[in-house]
Amino acid sequence: MNNKNLTIIFLTTLMAVLGVASITPAFPTIIKHFGITPPQVALLITVFTVPGVFLAPVLGILADRFGRKIILIPSLLLFGIAGGACFFIDNWEILLVLRFFQGIGGAALGLINVTLIGDIYEGKKRSEMMGYNASVLSTGTALYPAIGGLLAMAGWQFPFLLPLLALPAALLAFLWLKTPEPHKKQTFKSYLKNTWKNINRKTVWGIFIINVLLFFILYGAFLSFFPQLMKERFDASALYIGIIMSGFSVITAITASQKRHINRILSIKIQIYISLFLYMVAMLLISASHQWWQLFFPLVAFGLAQGMLMPEVQTLLVGFAPLNERAGFMSVNSMVLRLGQSVGPLFIGLFYALGGVAIAFVGGAAVAVVMLLVAIFMVKV
Repeated sequence: MNNKNLTIIFLTTLMAVLGVASITPAFPTIIKHFGITPPQVALLITVFTVPGVFLAPVLGILADRFGRKIILIPSLLLFGIAGGACFFIDNWEILLVLRFFQGIGGAALGLINVTLIGDIYEGKKRSEMMGYNASVLSTGTALYPAIGGLLAMAGWQFPFLLPLLALPAALLAFLWLKTPEPHKKQTFKSYLKNTWKNINRKTVWGIFIINVLLFFILYGAFLSFFPQLMKERFDASALYIGIIMSGFSVITAITASQKRHINRILSIKIQIYISLFLYMVAMLLISASHQWWQLFFPLVAFGLAQGMLMPEVQTLLVGFAPLNERAGFMSVNSMVLRLGQSVGPLFIGLFYALGGVAIAFVGGAAVAVVMLLVAIFMVKV
């Protein structure tokens, strides 16, 4: 394996998660600065993720037709330029517009990284590398809230400097990335027919549903409303919010990095069931937490669930499509993820409107129950 390729994959993964994880600790400060409500500040997530819902399939098709690199480099450039420009803006509406363009740049990042792993690796090695990639993603998710919270202490806009890191990543991708590219010639009609055949399976649809609902929990409950819970119940600063939010990601990173060993002990099906049960427990315990120490177990449970579920789901999906249709196939998953990221904060926001942050996390627990039922009745592995 070319270590330079692996470096680019991991850098892309780090950029894919940066767009949300780095700014959420600043949400209470942004609310105060612009005089907006918690559901309104969640629009910074929604407008960023919406472009991926519509663009991911297009970008996946283009990546299969013309190559991964041709899509990846412009995406990184737009992500970095539009995201960094947010630092200089003090108008709420313009900020949302720039986040939308940053989301266009970010639409392909979570698609291309796992597609490249699927292209390069097979079998158990693929599952192992998905685990390492999930560990890198979780490391970023752990570090970005802490870094974002620290930067937010200097001003709400400072976390928006972080997307500029995508610019050197784009340069390295241009210089270093060399991977297998699709070469089989087929008509566009045949391509679409084959891709649909790969997608139209009960297990695949079940996994897609789980992915949508997973991001209802992650982006809807945790990233959007956990900072508000910390502010309301503990009067936490942006830095402390970032540090606490980083805790679950550390557990996720450790768990995902041990996928090879976990796979020897637990079957894929059992890992999925355990993960979804842990999500439910974590949401309920966060809802009931009124002291700092009470957050320890739910954050550990949340991290374990993420570390087991996410790499396994990605490994299952990339195995359903061959190289020549893989990006198109995974683009549907990316679209599904963006749908969950976009609708999740709005959906959980309905629970917040009913009864505040406590009910918001009860809503997250209800979503986990639905995910478990989908896994039992639809996902056959």
